Amino acid sequence: MLKVNLMDLDREGQVQVQATIAPDDPLWENLDLQLEEGVEVDLTFMATPTGQVIARGTLTFVPRLQCRRCLEKIRQPVQEEVTLVWAPRDEFQTAEGEEDAGEIRVLELDSNELDVTPAIREEVVLARPVYAVCRQDCKGLCPRCGVNRNEETCDCVLDEPDPRWDALRALKED
Repeated sequence: MLKVNLMDLDREGQVQVQATIAPDDPLWENLDLQLEEGVEVDLTFMATPTGQVIARGTLTFVPRLQCRRCLEKIRQPVQEEVTLVWAPRDEFQTAEGEEDAGEIRVLELDSNELDVTPAIREEVVLARPVYAVCRQDCKGLCPRCGVNRNEETCDCVLDEPDPRWDALRALKED
């Protein structure tokens, strides 16, 4: 767990956190995310006069990805610039008394430490590419025989009409 001592933050004005979260850390459990290397965290925390804590910096990681066209493994490093904000719970109250945090996280005032690992987990999940391709001109797999068309050619004929459209073709012919 990555924690920032709020007493040190008050005393020094800002705290630099540089760490690596291992790819097998329990933080990544129950996610559809596999990492080749640890997540490099480089954040600078600052306290504001209004009681908020702001962190700015970068998260760098290499997720295990597959090309969505040819299913080859891809190494695509991600470096995400982040700004994280924590504020006391009373700042979230709306006129109706409901909590509305938006992108601001709750700063618990009864603790001297701020656990930043949930925020890092969230930012890594959001920064991970959902769809990746090995290269822009990737030809993908043949839908008939499954051969990787970047490496081989096949003799499959793909111009067969889709039978699901037969009813519309019949209307067009009339």
